[in-house]
Amino acid sequence: MICIYRSLSKIKKMKRGLFVSLEDKELMQFKVGKKEQYAARMAFFIPGFAISTWAPMIPMIKERLHIEADILGLLLLCIGISAFIVIPIGGLLGKKFGCKKVMVTTGSLFAIVLVALSCLPNVWSYAICLIVVGAIMGCIEVCMNINAVVVEKLSQKRMMSSMHGFWSVGCFCSAGLFSILAKMGLDVFFIAIIHCLIILAIVIFFGRYFLDYKSANSESAIAIPKGIVVLFGILACVSFLGEGAIMDWGGVFLAEVKDVELSLAGVGYAVFSVAMLIMRLIGDKVVQFLGEEKAVVLGSSLAGLGFLWIIIIDTFYLMLVGFVLLGLGAANIVPVLYSLLQYQKDMPINAAVTAVTCMGYTGVILGPAILGFIAQGIGIISVFYLLMILFIIQVVMAKYVFNRLK
Repeated sequence: MICIYRSLSKIKKMKRGLFVSLEDKELMQFKVGKKEQYAARMAFFIPGFAISTWAPMIPMIKERLHIEADILGLLLLCIGISAFIVIPIGGLLGKKFGCKKVMVTTGSLFAIVLVALSCLPNVWSYAICLIVVGAIMGCIEVCMNINAVVVEKLSQKRMMSSMHGFWSVGCFCSAGLFSILAKMGLDVFFIAIIHCLIILAIVIFFGRYFLDYKSANSESAIAIPKGIVVLFGILACVSFLGEGAIMDWGGVFLAEVKDVELSLAGVGYAVFSVAMLIMRLIGDKVVQFLGEEKAVVLGSSLAGLGFLWIIIIDTFYLMLVGFVLLGLGAANIVPVLYSLLQYQKDMPINAAVTAVTCMGYTGVILGPAILGFIAQGIGIISVFYLLMILFIIQVVMAKYVFNRLK
């Protein structure tokens, strides 16, 4: 029996070594310089810019079509469900056609779809178009992260945090430009065209420097997560759940539990977003200084402390410190997790990135809804205590994961 077990262990190690060597051989054909690094950052900028072009359209479309909040909620749900379903397919497309082709195609489609979103005639056409938006998001989300992991690995320098930071930069640039053009009196259709042209210009200029990476091994790109990748996925899910909770429930918590004026209820999320953006832009240097393990452990601890601070502090401006702690703490957890995928040996890179992205999206899409049901049963303050506990558990899990990687 012992001999059989040792033989099986050797076979497993040989299989792992085989697809690792195949991946290394595949990676050797790529050369990464400054242009590829800037392009990898702009790959995150594009969907951030695009989705923030859609966001200001929402109230305008609601008014134009005369739809109620429940119908609007169902329309917005089309994006999340479609993205969640298509993420595994995005990994498969990246494996078959290469990340470069998928990112260039989906980036260009996103730009064109934005123009359609500005002028569709009815609810059903918006439902179909938003399903397409979700599918685009699912594909681009996977392939931009695969591209980022490969670029970082070949560059032999930390870049993942700043890459993820460029998503937020895209959001801020798009929202700012939209507001300026709207104040100038431009119709939403023409604003969408301008944003479309900007995205297409970025795709044309930077798209040629995206890596045309395909996995060299025969393992499926939509393989079920296994080994340590499962733990990476759980950690990503907790982090995304925390972000989604602050976005969807932060304002409700301030208004209902802390009796903050409705006009100020959104300030918490704004402060959280700015703190996260700043930390991600400087995150690579922070992670290099602290080390990956300390960055994740300290980040999870800060996020947990942030939730506790928000719960126990009643003064509005002091409460904002808790949102700052949450933004600073959560900022680098997911980027570090993606970076670490290049070191695991249980799955090829593209399959591992797909699995972690899919599990992480579970926290974003399903998490806030589940938290809503919990809040209905035991109260929203209990939900924030639960989130604090989850980040404490994340500290323990992170320590275990890093011990496994050593």
